[in-house]
Amino acid sequence: MSTNANAQSTQAATKIAQRAEERFESRIKKLTADTDRMFGWLLLGEWACAIVLAATLSPYAWSGKERVLNNHVPLAIVLGGLLTSLPAYLAFRRPSEPITRHVIAVAQMLWSALLIHLTGGRIETHFHVFGSLAFLAFYRDWRVLITATLVVASEHVLRGVLYPESVYGIANPEWWRFLEHAFWVIFCDAFLMLSCFRGVKEIRELAEQGAVMEALAESAWTESPASARPASAVKSAS
Repeated sequence: MSTNANAQSTQAATKIAQRAEERFESRIKKLTADTDRMFGWLLLGEWACAIVLAATLSPYAWSGKERVLNNHVPLAIVLGGLLTSLPAYLAFRRPSEPITRHVIAVAQMLWSALLIHLTGGRIETHFHVFGSLAFLAFYRDWRVLITATLVVASEHVLRGVLYPESVYGIANPEWWRFLEHAFWVIFCDAFLMLSCFRGVKEIRELAEQGAVMEALAESAWTESPASARPASAVKSAS
């Protein structure tokens, strides 16, 4: 009798654990799919904004007081389109897949680089990097933040050597400027990753609670006397 009860208890616990995992995976899939679609629209919006910036602000940012039409407009159209096309396609056609959110992370950080370039390295535009990291944290996936950080750090180092004016707004910045930027990005990452871990933990706890409540409801249903069940259920059982 005791052995049978233990076996039933183990089977019930296994079933609850499986159901909790299914609920957890379902919630994560919905969360990442919704975030993918959000970024799809965001990337399209950034493309439009970049074209406007290239036509209005970039001539002043790069040419002083004299407003002249430069090569930033075609750059915003062509390069912006390349940065947007693949991640936007994946966001709407293959949402919730790991490759999609990593491609989006790369594109979003490269968008920060393009916008910084279009504004002549204005310090205000650098905040786009931190806003992008915060948005990427919506995925609740710390690995996406790692991808984004590697991209922005590499991009700052490369452009700082080859074309520092497009990053910092001056032609001869101190060599350690990229370290300052990297420090603040990593500082932001630390708290965003902590938020990701806590978010995943909360989703898992909710999934486990839901699985337990479903199991209790089913147990109460199957063990209740026939008189306590709806008439339709009694009739079908007979």
